Amino acid sequence: MPRINLLPWREQQRVERKKAFAVGMFGAFIGAVAVAGVAWFFVSQMIDAQRERNNRLRAEIQVLDKMIEEINSLEQQKQQFVARMQIIETLQRSRPEIVHVFDTFARIIPDGVYLTALEQTGRQFKLTGVTQSPTRISDFMRAIHASEWITNPGLGPIDRNNFVLTAEQVAAPGAAGAP
Repeated sequence: MPRINLLPWREQQRVERKKAFAVGMFGAFIGAVAVAGVAWFFVSQMIDAQRERNNRLRAEIQVLDKMIEEINSLEQQKQQFVARMQIIETLQRSRPEIVHVFDTFARIIPDGVYLTALEQTGRQFKLTGVTQSPTRISDFMRAIHASEWITNPGLGPIDRNNFVLTAEQVAAPGAAGAP
């Protein structure tokens, strides 16, 4: 006789598939969590390594900034020394000029003109003096104009026989400020 299976085999098969699906889903969930955990671990390691590199770079940048400040201060000192050397060199070159200027004043002051004060500011002279007559002042101005060490005479106020005269020192050839 033929045998007929009356057991609900489809129902059993459905239950087994549900169990297999649940086990597969649970395994997939565990696998996803594991992959996410490993990924998080590697990313956090990479972030920590980058932070460490950034901190090292910041420290090195600070050291380099200090070195740059030192270099800048040394550069400023160098420029100051160069400026001082140029001033000293200019003074060395112009040292004999004042001797020539005073010699020129001694030679060109006409008789009857007496200087009571002589002030120098830079290359400008202010001469204060007494004269016997105003014509002697004009002779003095012409002599200043003809001089090779003094130029640009200018007459200030004249009070009776007292006068104020301005003049300018000419730079020696080859000296700083020479034309």
